[in-house]
Amino acid sequence: MAKVVVDVMPKPEILDPQGQAVAGALARLGVEGVADVRQGKHFVLEVDDSVDDETLHRLAGTLLANPVIEDWVVTRA
Repeated sequence: MAKVVVDVMPKPEILDPQGQAVAGALARLGVEGVADVRQGKHFVLEVDDSVDDETLHRLAGTLLANPVIEDWVVTRA
């Protein structure tokens, strides 16, 4: 079995209200120096060694991410 990590983030041009809420909370807590926050999703999959990279990217783009508003990166750990 292999571990695969899929990180999904909103595309840069997409508004991220959750990230903005976190950034606002940091400022209210007195944390300085954080210019921006983007919130995404992190998936860890255990897959059979026979699952190829093309299948993993197709899975990420159809099930784990919305390709219209999100980018994703698939990494074998």
